[in-house]
Amino acid sequence: MINPATGEPVGSVPVDSAGDVAAAVARIRANQPAWEALGFKGRRRWLNELRDWLLDNSDRVADTLKAETGKVRAESTIETPYLADQINFYGAKAEKFLGERRVRANSLLDASRKLRLQYRPYPVVGLISPWNFPLVLSLGDAIPALMAGAAVVMKPSEITPLGLNEIVDAWRDEIGGPDVITVVNGGAETATALIDHSDFVGFTGSDVTGKKVMARAAETLTPVSLELGGKDPMVVLDGANLERAANAAAWGGMLNSGQMCISVERIYVEDGAYDEFVERLTSKVEELRQGADAESVACDVGAMTMLSQLEKVEKQVDDAIAGGARALTGGKRGEGPGQWFEPTVLVDVTQEMSVVEDETFGPVVTVTRVADQEEAIRLANDSRYGLSASVFGPRGRAEKVARRIEAGAVNVNDMIFNMLAPGLPMGGWKESGIGYRNGEYGIRKYCRSEAIVSARTLLGSEPLWYPYTPERHKVVQRMTRFIGGRGLRRFR
Repeated sequence: MINPATGEPVGSVPVDSAGDVAAAVARIRANQPAWEALGFKGRRRWLNELRDWLLDNSDRVADTLKAETGKVRAESTIETPYLADQINFYGAKAEKFLGERRVRANSLLDASRKLRLQYRPYPVVGLISPWNFPLVLSLGDAIPALMAGAAVVMKPSEITPLGLNEIVDAWRDEIGGPDVITVVNGGAETATALIDHSDFVGFTGSDVTGKKVMARAAETLTPVSLELGGKDPMVVLDGANLERAANAAAWGGMLNSGQMCISVERIYVEDGAYDEFVERLTSKVEELRQGADAESVACDVGAMTMLSQLEKVEKQVDDAIAGGARALTGGKRGEGPGQWFEPTVLVDVTQEMSVVEDETFGPVVTVTRVADQEEAIRLANDSRYGLSASVFGPRGRAEKVARRIEAGAVNVNDMIFNMLAPGLPMGGWKESGIGYRNGEYGIRKYCRSEAIVSARTLLGSEPLWYPYTPERHKVVQRMTRFIGGRGLRRFR
């Protein structure tokens, strides 16, 4: 592993072969039944131990993340509190979300049976995670799977595996937790083997790779959850608090050097607010401090983690400028050592430019003037992605606009807060993915539903419809017509 901010080596991990992955999954699978048998309270006790370790060792974890990702100090410290919050949330809610429940009868036929529904975990959940948030997008998904009773095998990005390996080692060696969570390291071969041997696969990454994951999983009919990035729009309406909007755009576009699936990338501003908004945004982006800081918080924007991604951002911006766009600030690669791209504001862009059409995943925002909210909505929805969005303006009007944006989440007069609300599902529309993290669905997706139907003998020794006779068939018809779809509750 190379520190993207300095170019210096920071560590290494061994690559796991397909055989190594198969062995790891088999070992974890053998331990899963005992983990499930612990019940919600028993699993919560172990995860609370992990939570406490994360909080006690947050500086140590932040140092590792900072070294392998090139993040600034402020950004390297935010992942452990997020994980702690996930543990608290699912520790408190898992039994409510997954506990056995009674299903009410819909007819007199149903009433002759006791109906129950329970959720059972997939034995082994395989998680393939990206490099931009090495812990949030791996262990953050593992937490609800573990609370559900599954065992988990994670494959981090080969660019940033150190932090996750460190935590899983601590689970085993320092916390002494059950052997139901492990890491396999490597590239495409390792990931493919994990898909082949898992019972459920969660993937976070590009839409191109996500389609390959889905195709591979289809060979074994393995269910998947895919979070595949976005090209998130921001709409600024006349009457918006432009200071708040500009702050949100600068933060939402440049956080983690823009390397977030929910980064602001496209901004559409109504004509009356355009000039002032652009002036405020440009000023704020120009003031950002880019560089490598130490333990103190001295910088706002860090390096770009992956060299090929830096080259992609550079090409998008160069092509846009060649096509008539203007960079009001930034617009080029920063000086080395390390992998840098200047925080950039582009104007005079067009919808067909790659920097507007394709995911950028770098510290670049584009700003487009629109005549009215209808044009803003049309352009915001003119994308194959639909992960997240934001609308700034008078609240009533902004909420109406938000309800017409095609995205899995829309923040009104706020930015990316949906990711920080564990009770809300987070997932995308269109090519931004399939499935959700967080909320009730974020844990239930790791389970299979199982209906339990128990016969009652109060109405006789035989079911009402067995053996079949024309007379019994007529009785069933009369009852069904009488109830008329209104359900049994009306007649209790």
